[in-house]
Amino acid sequence: MSSTESPDARIVPVVPPGRPSRVSEGEEVRTVTLPGVTLAVRSRPPRTPGLPPVLCVHGLGGSSQNWSALMELLAGDAACEALDLPGFGDSPPADDGDCSITGFARSVIRYLDASERGPVHLVGNSMGGAIATRVAAVRPDLVRTLTLISPALPELRPQRTAVPTALLALPGVASLFARMTKEWSPERRTRDVLALCYGDPGRVTSEGFALAVAEYERRLELPYFWDVMARSARGVVDAYTLGGQHSLWRQAERVLAPTLLVYGMRDQLVSIRMARRANRTFRDSRLLTLVEAGHVAMMEDPDAVARAFRDLVADTVTADRSASPRG
Repeated sequence: MSSTESPDARIVPVVPPGRPSRVSEGEEVRTVTLPGVTLAVRSRPPRTPGLPPVLCVHGLGGSSQNWSALMELLAGDAACEALDLPGFGDSPPADDGDCSITGFARSVIRYLDASERGPVHLVGNSMGGAIATRVAAVRPDLVRTLTLISPALPELRPQRTAVPTALLALPGVASLFARMTKEWSPERRTRDVLALCYGDPGRVTSEGFALAVAEYERRLELPYFWDVMARSARGVVDAYTLGGQHSLWRQAERVLAPTLLVYGMRDQLVSIRMARRANRTFRDSRLLTLVEAGHVAMMEDPDAVARAFRDLVADTVTADRSASPRG
């Protein structure tokens, strides 16, 4: 069994996807079928050919739509793609039902191997940051740079505001919550999510809020929504408890790729305290701290994230040229 295989995977029935998610103007969404998994991949064609490839990985409860604003800003600098992890967005659950960090990392690796786009500039948010860290550690050949936005790396003392999300990992809690909130409107659910994820939910426009409500309604129609949420939350909690070579912090130490770390001072899910530890742990890292941002800086302040990402890529290219032997 490889380091990206999970012994806890189980077989689940294939569930046909529901209504497709919204595709913004200038974006494309395609379906990629791989062994054991079908992935929806969102992309924005680059303005010129030959730009460096980027792959973005969303967090728990998110989707590839979380990257639309950033991908639009980077269209002149990179060839951006964002995938829907199995069970999220427009991707059905994986055939084996594995929602662990390792299982999701395996899906990302399968996609990168099949697409032959690597090494890519890999970008991850929250749970996606943990997944991206694992990918960069076990397959350094696939990752040119690593950008982590509020990565879900283990905390000994999680913030109290993050506890309800962690409770979804307990057996029966997700289904109980679904029954208890059955009468909640999509508007209420969306406001709660934005209040948790945004440093200032007031920055969301009325149009953005309406789109978020429509997406929440779509997700609630999926028969596997709560099951995938519960198993994914359990996967995050399980990853926090792993020791030895599978520890996420140990794997962070192994990452060779130049790394950009982005943290929001108002993050209610990942403590700003972890920024300093992460900056010490990743061997070639730089840190961007955003005072007004919460948990999803690429949505709250995409301009700042785009600038920092461009600087990372430019510095990496310069370092590559300096290291190249001169003929």
